[in-house]
Amino acid sequence: MNSSFEGKVAFITGGARGQGREAAVEFARRGADVVVVDIAADIASVPYPLASKEDLEETRALVEAEGRACLAQVADVRDQSALDDAVAATVDRFGRIDALLVNAGIYDWSDKPLWETPEAAWADQIGVCLEGAWRTAKAVAPVLVEQQSGAVVFTSSNVGVEGAACSAPYVAAKHGVIGLMRVAALELGNHNVRVNALLPSTTDTLINDHPTGWRRASGKPDGTREDYLDAVHQWTAMRNVGVLPARAAALAAIWLCSDDAAFVHGIQLPVDAGHLLLPGMNPWPVRDA
Repeated sequence: MNSSFEGKVAFITGGARGQGREAAVEFARRGADVVVVDIAADIASVPYPLASKEDLEETRALVEAEGRACLAQVADVRDQSALDDAVAATVDRFGRIDALLVNAGIYDWSDKPLWETPEAAWADQIGVCLEGAWRTAKAVAPVLVEQQSGAVVFTSSNVGVEGAACSAPYVAAKHGVIGLMRVAALELGNHNVRVNALLPSTTDTLINDHPTGWRRASGKPDGTREDYLDAVHQWTAMRNVGVLPARAAALAAIWLCSDDAAFVHGIQLPVDAGHLLLPGMNPWPVRDA
C-alpha cells in the first residue's frame, strides 16, 4: 500500500467542514500540505447554514495540528477570478498541486416538482454543484498539465446516476458532474493526470442534517433527526448501516488520489453501502379508485 502524500499538495473546495474537512485532515495525516477553499458564507436559497469563516479556520487549525501547512482561502466556486486567485496563491506558496478534490456542493431541499422549482434554487445548485465544478477544474487544470502529473476527484452523488423526485436541480447538476469528469478524463489522461468521480450516498453532514432534511428523508411532516436516521437504513444494503459518516467519502477520495489507484481513471466510485444494488421502490404510489 502506498497512500503516502509526503511532499504533495492537496487542493479541496468545500473544505471548511464535512467531507471536505475530513479529506483535508486525512491528506495532512498522510503527509500532504493542504489548501482548503470555501465560500464561508450563506446562500439565500439554501435552508441550512453553510460553512463560516470560523469553520474554515478550524479546518486550517486541524490540518496544522497534523504537522502540515494549510492555506485557507475564501472563494465562491461560481467566481472564476476568486478560484484563479486561490490557485495562484497555492502555486506561489507550495509550487504545485498534486490532488484536486472538487467537493463544493449545496442542496436546497425545496421539495418541489421540476415545474415548480424556484429559479433561485435552480441557479444556485447548478451554479455551485456543476458550474463550480467546471470552474474549479478550469482553474487547476493548467497547473496539472504543466506538471504532467496529478489526480482529480469530482464529487458527484448516487443521484448522479439515478433519479430523485423533487430534486431536479441537484440531480441535473450531479449527472452533469459525471459528464464533466468523463470529458476531463479524456482530455487530461494524455498529460498523466488521472480523473475520477466519487458517488457518495446520504452522508451525515449539514447538507442533510437539518429539520427540512429530516422531514424529507422520513416522509413525516414533523420528522426528527431520529426519524431521518431510521429512514436511511432502508437506503442501504449493509447490516446496521444507514447514514454514512463524512469520513467514508473522504477516505475513498484519498484512495483515488493515491498511488494505490495509479491505474484507476475515468470511473464512478460509489460510496453508498450498497445503495445502488437495491431494486428500489416507489415511496409515493398512486392508485386510481
